[in-house]
Amino acid sequence: MENLKERVVVITGASAGIGAALARHLGKAGAFPVLVARREAELKAVAAESGHALAIVADVTKREDHERVVRETIAARGHVDAFVNNAGRGITRNVSELTDADFDDMMLVNVKSALYGMQAVLPHFKARGRGHVINVSSMLGRLPMASFRSAYAASKHALNSLTANLRMEVQATHPAIHVSSVHPGVVATEFGLNALHGGMDSRQFPGAQTAEEVAAIIAEVIEKPRADVYTRAEGRQVVAAYYAAEDMGAAEQQPPFFRPRT
Repeated sequence: MENLKERVVVITGASAGIGAALARHLGKAGAFPVLVARREAELKAVAAESGHALAIVADVTKREDHERVVRETIAARGHVDAFVNNAGRGITRNVSELTDADFDDMMLVNVKSALYGMQAVLPHFKARGRGHVINVSSMLGRLPMASFRSAYAASKHALNSLTANLRMEVQATHPAIHVSSVHPGVVATEFGLNALHGGMDSRQFPGAQTAEEVAAIIAEVIEKPRADVYTRAEGRQVVAAYYAAEDMGAAEQQPPFFRPRT
């Protein structure tokens, strides 16, 4: 963790879950985490546990708030080393049930918020000649493993595409600017309970990773940038097998996709 010392890392969605765990992890490593979320009391509580942390109350669905976060971070810390787009929300609704409002909400919270963050910090990274954007995606952005998370999965597919295209764009002219996707599976947080239209408590899923495990992997990516990272060792192989299948429909009837009817 030596390489994390005094790194200035902005983390959105930092008042709970993965974002809060990452803030605490980086604080212990001697970094300077900048915590961003709407809930002021919760945000300040996490900041108090995260070393030399800075808390900025902001709404990530607003472009101007991202621009303010970058300005305030530079004013307080001098620069930004990494920007972690972690804020997001789930949904519990099948494709056939989705409303316009459902879909718009998923795209705003999970895609446009990250786009705003990338666009807000990129000029600063270009001026410095280096930097790192990390977008927290999901295994559901690769695999249709939970049909009731339909619009969430669609939003993460879109985020993956934006991430890869930004990486291609900046690498051509600024090779020291890194752009990464991180793909967790089920994480033991309140994500499920906070999903639009409610949902199962993600903390009750067998084998769910802890937020701390995922945070440690994101911290490793900050130390040693990689383009596309799965938080479970088998993740890449499962994804590769699905896209290599002759018949994806047949593959979807097998574990880990198949869900028996009750």
